[in-house]
Amino acid sequence: MVRRVKNLLRKRKNQSQTEPLDIQISLSNKIDENIEYFRSIYTNCSDVVIRPFLIGGIIPAYIIYIDGMANVEEADEQILHPLMNTTVENSTEIMNMLENKIPVTNIQKLPTLSKCVDSISTGNPLLLCDGISIGYSFCLAKWEKRGIEEPSAEVGIKGPREGFTETIGVSTSQLRRIIKSPSLKIQELTIGEFTKTKVVITYIEGLADSNLIEEVHNRLERIKIDGILESGYIEELIEDNPYSPFPQILSTERPDVVCSNLLEGRAAILVDGTPSVIVVPTTFFSLLQSHEDYYQRFLVSTAIRWLRYLFLLISLLLPSLYVAILTYHHEMVPTALLLSVAASREAVPFPALVEALMMEVTFEALREAGIRLPRQVGAAVSIVGALVIGQAAVQAGLVSAPMVIVVAITGIASFMIPRYAMGIGFRILRFPIIFLAGALGLLGVMMGIIAIVVHLSTIRSFGVPYLSPLAPLKKNELQDSLIRSPWWKLNTRPHLTGNYNKYRQSPGLKPDPNKGGE
Repeated sequence: MVRRVKNLLRKRKNQSQTEPLDIQISLSNKIDENIEYFRSIYTNCSDVVIRPFLIGGIIPAYIIYIDGMANVEEADEQILHPLMNTTVENSTEIMNMLENKIPVTNIQKLPTLSKCVDSISTGNPLLLCDGISIGYSFCLAKWEKRGIEEPSAEVGIKGPREGFTETIGVSTSQLRRIIKSPSLKIQELTIGEFTKTKVVITYIEGLADSNLIEEVHNRLERIKIDGILESGYIEELIEDNPYSPFPQILSTERPDVVCSNLLEGRAAILVDGTPSVIVVPTTFFSLLQSHEDYYQRFLVSTAIRWLRYLFLLISLLLPSLYVAILTYHHEMVPTALLLSVAASREAVPFPALVEALMMEVTFEALREAGIRLPRQVGAAVSIVGALVIGQAAVQAGLVSAPMVIVVAITGIASFMIPRYAMGIGFRILRFPIIFLAGALGLLGVMMGIIAIVVHLSTIRSFGVPYLSPLAPLKKNELQDSLIRSPWWKLNTRPHLTGNYNKYRQSPGLKPDPNKGGE
């Protein structure tokens, strides 16, 4: 053991400090050898406390923890005080006391050096005793964390007001509070050579297909990376089509959205350190649905959903249609309107294509500036900037007033898309379609639309066709995609992959006063 520890220390001195050292060596029963290793590991780490003391005034021991991550008050009261004031004579009595008399709920026995280091890194104090070749980890981690708040990117008039936090334990407890069944399974993985980020896969057993869960495990386990800082890392590393502008994974900060997807047979992936939870698989229509669609009357939800689809097309096609018609297809515009537009463009020195690109790029820059600036001035900059720049550009004769109106309507339409990642995809595709419209007119616009539809028809999300249930056609599932049927009609779950639990409620739930209490 001594030779192995010395070899490890020599190896660490010769090794680049940026490379992780994977050590599966067992602890020694001589405490000096163990402490020598830990001191070498935590060199130049002023926040790591290695505190010596005597158990019962006789047996040497050390407690190791990271200042700011461990609950020092509880460690003093529940660990140090009982051990220093006990009467023990050998290591057997110490082990018996640690296992039976220390008032800490979760105590883990760690036989290897690497597991001890991982435990310390998570904030748990580690106890090492002379004569015992096991480290005792006490679940007394404590650090500052943000309270539960409503997610600012997914606000709503009706529905729960809570969102996930950066602490994964709090996030999983929020899911447990909603889905109280033991069928809700939570499986933990660790990803990242340096960050050791905790990643959790959660699903409902009996609803999610076992092949889907196995595929999620396989994709996560093959990730070998230095660190995971946000769920976006995971999203990029496990999606089916990385070069597609469309997101194939749903990202949300709302526990109710995650639970509703779990009840449909999907799986969710939670990452420690971020409030964004990713849900797989997902479809094109799922990314265009809002959580409020299910909290208000189905007629209103259906109308808003169709309005959302309409404005989705407007945000994608309106600038390109304007460019195509003014450049190649004047006969499609009524004469009075054409004369008005021509008069407004009389002093503009640029063709419609250049004019549209100038305004679209400026609008996108103002939108991004409003997001990145401090909240107090961000909204003012985006709104005032758009008004001032638009008015000044029209008066200077750089752009026409109709183009400003077209770009403004396009921007408003893009805000109707409920998922930010989906909105970015359409914002990117708007530019190549504008180029096609300027080069080929309406033929170029149609070519762009056909290319997008073909692309959407070919991509998948964890084996599920992206345009499902429209392509391939599943008539029974159209009642919750193109429209939102009332809850008493939504008797079946969507069929994702493999075997699934088809029915989620009993039939005949339509309200009928004549039935009474029967």
